[in-house]
Amino acid sequence: MQTKNFNQASSDKILNAAVIVAALGYFVDIYDLLLFGFVRIKSLTDLGFAGQELTDHGLSLQNWQMGGMLIGGILWGVLGDKLGRVRVLYFSIALYSIANLLNGFVTGYGDYSFYRLIAGIGLAGELGAGITLVAEVLPKEKRGIGTMVVASIGLSGALLAWVIEYFFPWRVCYFIGGGLGVLLLIVRISVSESGIFRNLQTQTHISRGNFFALFNNWDRFTRFLRCIFIGTTTWFVVGILVMLAPEFGKAKGLEGISAPNAIAICYSGLILGDLVSGALSQLLRSRVKVMAIFLALDAIAIAVYLTLPFSSPFMFYASHFLLGFSVGFWVIFVTIGAEQFGTNLRSTVATSVPNFARGMQVPINESFKYLKSAAVTGSVITAGYIVGAACLGIAFIALWGMKETFSKDLDYVEEI
Repeated sequence: MQTKNFNQASSDKILNAAVIVAALGYFVDIYDLLLFGFVRIKSLTDLGFAGQELTDHGLSLQNWQMGGMLIGGILWGVLGDKLGRVRVLYFSIALYSIANLLNGFVTGYGDYSFYRLIAGIGLAGELGAGITLVAEVLPKEKRGIGTMVVASIGLSGALLAWVIEYFFPWRVCYFIGGGLGVLLLIVRISVSESGIFRNLQTQTHISRGNFFALFNNWDRFTRFLRCIFIGTTTWFVVGILVMLAPEFGKAKGLEGISAPNAIAICYSGLILGDLVSGALSQLLRSRVKVMAIFLALDAIAIAVYLTLPFSSPFMFYASHFLLGFSVGFWVIFVTIGAEQFGTNLRSTVATSVPNFARGMQVPINESFKYLKSAAVTGSVITAGYIVGAACLGIAFIALWGMKETFSKDLDYVEEI
């Protein structure tokens, strides 16, 4: 029998405490994750950089942030299985809040890099721990709806960052992000641990949070890699095509393209895409089929973005909405990660998978920087084609043969 707690007592309600708090945590996560993209040019210019440095330093700072998320993905995932999902939600947001406040005081590239690294480590715990908690407290027929709510509300944090960046100096934007994290810590007092995890805690003979167990068994290892690689194209789209919208616009003869506007429009499409993919998953009773549909749509959206000669900024911005909608499979992606593994490794996987997928942006960025250089192609468009094709190919291969998890019972453990 599964022990009941506050969250499980209200598990028939989609908007229970766990879902609301996980959604707000992801909201803050997305606010900061994308805030640098909004303030990249403004902040680097204010720090004395110009020209090509705005692109190259911007990509490098993004690498520091994503590198932090790789570290945090392992750290928080393991702690989530050892100490509990709720504790990770507390500690990770506390670290994020401190780092974000310090980001408002940076004086150069060196400390900017360090604080983005620390912020990345803190942010890494939010989505995975939240999705794990929601998946465990909701009945299997409703957990897809719950994760859809978390993702859709959370992704709107991008729109808040857009508004805040428009009205406030870039340093104040970071201060506001830190303040939001502190407020979230207060709200989380009402959230209890899942009964599934509490039951597991009483079984002291079961190994929990053993990250290396993902590598000592071929089946677990391949499941883990599949979960990571199906999300690869998301961060090519967001981290390259959208964040560098001014550079791509210039390559197409368009001047005055705003990165903040492009990101906000992309995430408006992404929110709608998450709602549609989540609803479609419930209708088709399948995660894998919906992933295949959206990856195909993503291939079309990327081809449109890179190929069409846009005649106006309006049409170019509209293509960002299509890009965002096409990667609106993020809710399905993170749900698959939580459903593929047993309770003793669930947080480890659900937290590390989205952060490893985000961390893939480091090799994506470096590959793009190399390919666009004058010594290779000398073109952001050509570099985009090559890197985009590679990311899509990896995602489709990873999806091929993946096990369906739509109605899978999550109350089980991995034999280690």
